[in-house]
Amino acid sequence: MIGAISLSTNITVTSSGLGIPQKPSKPISSTLKWLAKSCKLEEALRLIETSPSKLTATESDIEAYSLLLHTCISQKSLEHGQRLYLQFLLTEDKVKHNLVNNPTLKSKLITLYSVCGRVEEACSVFVDGLEDDESVWVAMAIAYSRNGYLAKALVVYCDMLCRLIWPGNFAFSMALKACAELPELGVGRAVHAQIVKSNQEPDQVVNNALLRLYAEQECFGDALKVFETMPQRNLVSWNSLIASFVRRDRVFESLDCFRRMQGEGMGFTWVTLTTILPICARMTALQCGKEIHAQIVKSSKRPDVPVLNSLMDMYAKSGAIDYCKRVFDRMQSKDLTSWNTVLTGYAVNGFIEQGINLFNQMEESGIRPDGVTFIALLSGCSHVGLTDQGRRLFDKMRLGYGISPTVEHYACLVDLLGRASRIKEALDVVENMPMKPSGSIWGSLLNSCRLQGKVSLAERAAMELFELEPNNPGNYVVLSNIYANAGMWEGVNRVRELMKERGLKKEAGCSWLQIGNRIHTFVAGGGLQFRNSVEFEKVWNELMDAMEKVGYIADTSVVLHDVNEETKSMWVCGHSERLAIAFALVHTAAGMPIRITKNIRICADCHTWVKIVSMVTGRVIVLRDTNRFHHFKGGSCTCKDYW
Repeated sequence: MIGAISLSTNITVTSSGLGIPQKPSKPISSTLKWLAKSCKLEEALRLIETSPSKLTATESDIEAYSLLLHTCISQKSLEHGQRLYLQFLLTEDKVKHNLVNNPTLKSKLITLYSVCGRVEEACSVFVDGLEDDESVWVAMAIAYSRNGYLAKALVVYCDMLCRLIWPGNFAFSMALKACAELPELGVGRAVHAQIVKSNQEPDQVVNNALLRLYAEQECFGDALKVFETMPQRNLVSWNSLIASFVRRDRVFESLDCFRRMQGEGMGFTWVTLTTILPICARMTALQCGKEIHAQIVKSSKRPDVPVLNSLMDMYAKSGAIDYCKRVFDRMQSKDLTSWNTVLTGYAVNGFIEQGINLFNQMEESGIRPDGVTFIALLSGCSHVGLTDQGRRLFDKMRLGYGISPTVEHYACLVDLLGRASRIKEALDVVENMPMKPSGSIWGSLLNSCRLQGKVSLAERAAMELFELEPNNPGNYVVLSNIYANAGMWEGVNRVRELMKERGLKKEAGCSWLQIGNRIHTFVAGGGLQFRNSVEFEKVWNELMDAMEKVGYIADTSVVLHDVNEETKSMWVCGHSERLAIAFALVHTAAGMPIRITKNIRICADCHTWVKIVSMVTGRVIVLRDTNRFHHFKGGSCTCKDYW
C-alpha cells in the first residue's frame, strides 16, 4: 500500500488511488493585505476574528497587520484598530509577545491612538513591554506633540537619550518642532549640537525644522547660517527665511529673498505671498506690495481667497483704498474676511459712507456680518462724526443679528459718543456695560476728555488706566497734555515725576516713507544732516514763503511745555512728518503722491501745515497715524478736521 505523498502537481495520491486536483489555500496574510489596500477594514477584522488560530507572527503576517493599522490611521478608524489590538492580546503568549512588542506594530498603534486624540491609550501601548527601539519612542513623542503636550514630547526625547538610544532624523525633527513651539531655544540648540555630532546626515525636514526654530526665536544670524549651509532648499526653506526677515520688519530683505527665490527657479506658494504682504502693509511699502501683486497677476495659477484678502489688506493699510476695492470687485469668490477687509479699509481711510453702502450690499448678498464687521463700521462712524448712525448700527448688531457686543464694540461706542461731545452718555455706557471696562474703554474715555477738556473725568479715567496698564507711557502723556492744555503745570510735573519713578519715557515722534528701495525714517528734532543741507533749506524757504502768502501762522499751543514762544515754534517745525515731507519734496518728481506713516497721532498744527503744503505744491499727501489715514489734496483733508 502506497502512503500519502504530495506531488508538485498538487495532485494528492492516497491509498484509495488518485484524488481530485486541490487548489492550495490562500494565506490569510495575502487576503489581509489586499483588504487593507482596498480599505475594507470591516471585512479584514471579521476574517481575523473568525480565524483566531491563524493569527501568527511571521514576517508576512506582521506586514499585513501593519498595512491594516496604516489604513486605520489614514481613516482615523479607532474602532477597527482597537479590535485588531484586542486580537493581538487574545493570542497565545508566544505569539502575543511577538505581536505586542513588535516595534512596527507598536509604533502604528501609538500613532493611531494619537491621531484619534487618545493619548492615554497611546501611552499604555508604549509602556506595555517597552522596547529599546527608536521608532517606538519617536511615535510616542510625536503623539504627545500632536496633541499639544510639547513639554512631555521633549521629556520622552530626553528619556530616549538616557537609555542610550541614538536619535535619527525623525527624532531630531520632532524635538526641533517642539522646541520651536514651546519655545525652548536652549534645548533646541542642544538638539542642533546632537545633529552636528550625528553620523547620519540631516535630511531636508530636519534642516527646515532648524531654520524654523531660529527664525521663530528671532535668531536671525543663526537662521541665515543654517539656510546658507543647507545642501538643498525647498519652498518651506525659503518661506521660513522670508518669515524671519518679516519678523524683523526688514521688508526689502524679504523682497530680495523672494526675488532670489524666483531667480533660482524655485517659484513660490501663496503662503510665500501671504507672509510678505502683511509687512508691506505694516510698513506702508506700497511699491513693494504692487510688486507682489504683479507676481500674482503673472502667475498661471488662480490666487486663492486668503492671498487676495492679504493683497486687499495691504492696499487698504497703504492708503490705496481704490486699489483695494478694485481687487475686491474682481474676486470670483469672497468670504466674510474679504468683505470685512474692505469695510475696515473704508473706515480707517475716512470713507465710511462708502463702507455703509458696501455693508448694505453685503446684507443683500446674504452674507451674515460678524463682530469684526461692526467694529469696522462703528470705528468708521466715530472718525467722521456719524454718531446717530453709529448708535443705530450698534443696536442693529445686538437686536438684528444677535451679536453680543464685546469690549472692543463698547470701546468704539464710547469713542463715538466722546468725540461728539456726548461725554455723559459715554460715561453711562462705561458704568452700565455688562463686563468690567478694559484699558481700551478707559483709553477711549480719556481721549474724549482730551478733546473736550474734561480734567476731572480725565483724572478718573487715568487712574483706572494706571492700574490696568501701569507700563503704558501713552496714558501718562495724554493726562499730562490735558493738564498742560488747562494750564495746570503742577499736574504736568506730577505726571512726569510719576513716569520717572516708574522708568517710563514718552515715545518719540517718528515718521517714515518709502522712496525707491529704501525706507527713510525721521525722528522729531532729528535729521540734522538733512536739515543743514542746501536742498532742504531751498525747499523749506519756498514752503515758508508760500505759506506766509496764504496767512499761515504756526499754532504753538500744540507744544505742551512751559517754554517761550520761539522755542515752541522751533519744536513744531522739527516734527517728524514735516521732515519726511520735505525729504519727499526734494527726492521725488513733481506731482508724485507722498505717502507718510507716523507712529503717533498727528498734531493739529502739523495737520494744518500739511493741508497748506498739499495746496501750494499740488501734491497728494497720504499720512497714516496711529488712529487713521489723512488724505490731503488741494488744501483739504478727507477727515474734514474731525479726528
